[in-house]
Amino acid sequence: MTQDALLRDKVAVVTGAGRGIGRATALLFAQHGARVVVSDNGADRDGTGADPTVARGVVDEIVALGGAAVAHTGDVSIASEAQSLIDLAVQQYGGLDALVCMAGIARDKTALKMDEPSFDAVYRNNVKSALLCAQSAARVFAQQRRGGHIVLCTSIAGLFGNYGQLNGSAASAAIYGLTRTLAIELKKQEVRVNALAPVARTRMTEELPMFQAMPDETYGAHFVAPVALFLASKLCGELTGEVLSVAGAKVSVYRVVESDGAVLDDPRAPWTAAELARRFDELAKM
Repeated sequence: MTQDALLRDKVAVVTGAGRGIGRATALLFAQHGARVVVSDNGADRDGTGADPTVARGVVDEIVALGGAAVAHTGDVSIASEAQSLIDLAVQQYGGLDALVCMAGIARDKTALKMDEPSFDAVYRNNVKSALLCAQSAARVFAQQRRGGHIVLCTSIAGLFGNYGQLNGSAASAAIYGLTRTLAIELKKQEVRVNALAPVARTRMTEELPMFQAMPDETYGAHFVAPVALFLASKLCGELTGEVLSVAGAKVSVYRVVESDGAVLDDPRAPWTAAELARRFDELAKM
């Protein structure tokens, strides 16, 4: 446990915690005093297969370091399994303080090659799992009446798009919307909901051309985990509804912004297509 244990006696659930950013986050949380539920079904990058030893291996690492952890190996894109994950945290450790959703898969394809199973699988594993876990966690937070933290995972592809990642981009964009709406709806319960948009070399990204030149020592998962710790701790204060990008040593904030716009002289008249074309630069000015 570190001297400045930010999560001392807190209970944290981390999905996708068997590898990559999820694993780094679970380990760091444990080092900061959290009792961690390590959730991972051990599937391959494309969501196929399952290996329960993946989550259990991370639990063994945490225990070996003197921490407390328990494994959950279910598929949290299924409602009953997402509920059982949160139930495990409450039953094992008496409550819940933070949920970090890192579970996800990748089946990269361009638009013309995208098939329905690939789109559905990515959306189910990346979006539905986050929604189901957040719902179950929010119910516990409401019962406990002491607030809580939810950290979701979007991506640059979801915010700007990326060639060959149609399904992943759509899923990540949905996570942005999920983050914003949950932040609004759970604010009264003092639940802070924020998201990460990592630029990191992991099993999920290492096959993409832009990541092949990124070394682990400067773009590894260990750069992202401390930002997750910040968002899951008291240090984030009242921060909610934000998206923090982590690209190695650089951290930035992404927000949707609206241009200044333009208004017609006659408020009773709609714009014409010709007027939009003529004044587009004006209405798009930031």
